[in-house]
Amino acid sequence: MTNKLLSMIGLSAKAGKVSSGEFAVEKAVKSKAAFLVIVAKDASDNTRKKFSDMCKYYETPIIFFGTKEELGKVLGKEYRASLAISDENFAKGIEEKINS
Repeated sequence: MTNKLLSMIGLSAKAGKVSSGEFAVEKAVKSKAAFLVIVAKDASDNTRKKFSDMCKYYETPIIFFGTKEELGKVLGKEYRASLAISDENFAKGIEEKINS
């Protein structure tokens, strides 16, 4: 399941539908462009709380998945603690995989 999720995230990144990094994700959530926020399980408590509270306020789904290294690698970067999916269909597909 992990590989399928990571490949779906990678596919959405190649389609240009992913914002990554703290400031870009925050901007996407606040501008209602994010349909799903993914935060690494090994992100700091402060980061996890910040995005959890923000997503609750803006009514954006959030999942805690993978490690910073895994999320970064799938995006072609070194480390990423957070990312936002800005395509509704990709977001639904990822959520369905998580919940199944």
